[in-house]
Amino acid sequence: MRPGSADGERRRACIRALAALPLVSVMPSAAGLPPITRAIPATGERVPVVGLGTWQVFDVSAGSAEYGAAAETLAVFASAGGAVVDSSPMYGRSETVVGELMAAAGLRERLFVATKVWTRGRREGVAQMNDSLGKLRVDRLDLMQVHNLVDTETHLDTLAGWRREGRVRLLGLTHYHAGAHRDLEAALQRHKPDTVQVNYSLAEPEAEARLLGACRDLGAALIVNRPFAEGALFARVRGKALPAWVGAELGIESWAQFFLKWILAAPEVTVVIPGTRNPRHMADNLAAARGALPTVAQRARMRADFAAL
Repeated sequence: MRPGSADGERRRACIRALAALPLVSVMPSAAGLPPITRAIPATGERVPVVGLGTWQVFDVSAGSAEYGAAAETLAVFASAGGAVVDSSPMYGRSETVVGELMAAAGLRERLFVATKVWTRGRREGVAQMNDSLGKLRVDRLDLMQVHNLVDTETHLDTLAGWRREGRVRLLGLTHYHAGAHRDLEAALQRHKPDTVQVNYSLAEPEAEARLLGACRDLGAALIVNRPFAEGALFARVRGKALPAWVGAELGIESWAQFFLKWILAAPEVTVVIPGTRNPRHMADNLAAARGALPTVAQRARMRADFAAL
């Protein structure tokens, strides 16, 4: 992009708009309640239980309407006390966009920044991780994760050195489908990472079989991806009303809150990272981190109600 071009001016205008945004939220009725937090066992620090995923949704062009929406979404997230932002080099421009918007609004100290390494070889891994730090505009990451278990031992060995040097605080492992859960559990047992990221939802509950318990037993924070099963959950409930009892007993006002609170009712879950660049969807998601979480009995009822749809 050439300096002074129309695209460059649109990009600068978007960043100026982000910096000018008031850090106020459009939260629904749960706005007055503090966000629920859970501890990361490795450090004891507490993080709000609803974070922000950036796959696809932050892979946007500078200066576009979508870029502006991402800027507003990040502002809403931060203003409501959100912290965990997760990205990856495989997510297109997402790291770059997060870095630009975070820097423009001075949000680095508010956020818990996580990304991933997704390549083979020590040299390649170091190059990719350095590139991620540059795109995110940070000197130190809160969390670096080996993505999809690609060359796990090589990258964890490198990252152990990075942690000693103060370049990264926490180390993690990730995967996104049930077919890899056995391998992920084995890697968890072998390497004992600080965090594990895995898919878990009413549509994809397989992590309940072993992974949730393994994370609890080994003291790994559990980060949940694909909480809406890439939209499959919303397709299932399209045109259907929420069960009346979840509003009366749990303050749930949307299907997104229903799905997220069901996940968060599992005590092994540390944080869930739904992806969005819609500010209103962000506020709706964040409302799931406030108010009551389902009891064991309520959670079973939610599962039964969903199965009956």
